[in-house]
Amino acid sequence: MNPPSPPEPPAAHGLLEEKVVVVTAAAGTGIGFATARRCAEEGAVVVLSDAHPRRLEEAADQIGEETGVRPLAVVCNVTDERDVEGLYDRTVAEHGRIDVAVNNAGLGGTALIVEMTDEQWGAVLDVTLTGTFRCTRAALRHMLGAGSGVIVNNASVLGWRAQAAQAHYAAAKAGVMALTRCAAAEVASAGVRVNAVSPSLALHPFLNRVMSDEDLEELRRRELSGRSAETWEVANVIVFLASDYSSYMSGEVVSVSSQHP
Repeated sequence: MNPPSPPEPPAAHGLLEEKVVVVTAAAGTGIGFATARRCAEEGAVVVLSDAHPRRLEEAADQIGEETGVRPLAVVCNVTDERDVEGLYDRTVAEHGRIDVAVNNAGLGGTALIVEMTDEQWGAVLDVTLTGTFRCTRAALRHMLGAGSGVIVNNASVLGWRAQAAQAHYAAAKAGVMALTRCAAAEVASAGVRVNAVSPSLALHPFLNRVMSDEDLEELRRRELSGRSAETWEVANVIVFLASDYSSYMSGEVVSVSSQHP
């Protein structure tokens, strides 16, 4: 049986009107770009960042063409503390504040534990977990002084459930979940909220670089809907967590799937 077709994206409702939103790993075709575009559609002042300058400029051009406002684009490698600090400092210099930080950068890979090298393990943890920590820390340094702000981290269902050959990625995403809860506990009294989304499978072309078609098809079959999520469907949940509609939510990891344990 063929999987059902996804729905059409819903209309925008101004949920992020005039909020300054920073999105990491926002170039290309994945959740980061979908989130940046959706935030712009919802009225946000968007700042894009990515480690790939050409793709970053292309993403900024595309959002500018679609929305009429070209977002600020700042090259940032989340494994470099100076880059991360520079991203948020540049945002404040250009726009006066940071209302929302979407920490989306992550690195995958496939390797059995007995064959995994320290370099493979370290690379995934450095981008996916430590990069999220660096971005959270840099954003909070601005938000705490302002007495407001929202951070949304991108986790994964693999932070909850096991999957062979994904120990490094699963460990990193479980760490993102724990980091989210701990950060929320530290900053709630300052008026800052920290939550995370936990997607299962949101297909985009870059996934084929790290997973085979057979593995992706197996993951699709696990979904209750019989299809993978569209990247904009994950982005919609991120927009909700970034918006005032989730004002009482903090320290939560929201499953964008049927695979919460």
